[in-house]
Amino acid sequence: MKVLAERKHIALVAHDNEKPELLDWARFNRETLSRHILFATGTTGELLSKELGLPVTRFFSGPLGGDQQIGAAIAGGTLDMLIFFWDALEPQPHDPDIKALLRLAVLYNIPTACNRSTADFIISSPLMGQEYARPTPELERYVAQRSPLE
Repeated sequence: MKVLAERKHIALVAHDNEKPELLDWARFNRETLSRHILFATGTTGELLSKELGLPVTRFFSGPLGGDQQIGAAIAGGTLDMLIFFWDALEPQPHDPDIKALLRLAVLYNIPTACNRSTADFIISSPLMGQEYARPTPELERYVAQRSPLE
């Protein structure tokens, strides 16, 4: 179990065609977001910071490794939630990174929204403003065993 504090660490990501939707969602939820610690990939973080007037820790742009940085932060236990408005109709040159990021979000059992409706349900949950004991996966069985030849 990992106990998430009342103040969550939230990663916000949006593909180019989805940035206006994420900005609109974030404006609507500014008060709630202001009570948490925000992270975002490159341009999305810059837009959110300017639009909301809130501090946003920025990773690299997604295609330059930002998705991988967020994935590493999830695996390292420093991010609690992922809001990723991704463009399901537009091919992305860094699609393998996106799939890896979403796989890590599922693997580490963090709340993940890939569209506005899901983001609305997550952010309006009573669990957003309180501690939450998030079950963590039992990954020990996947750790590579030492080779019998060693």
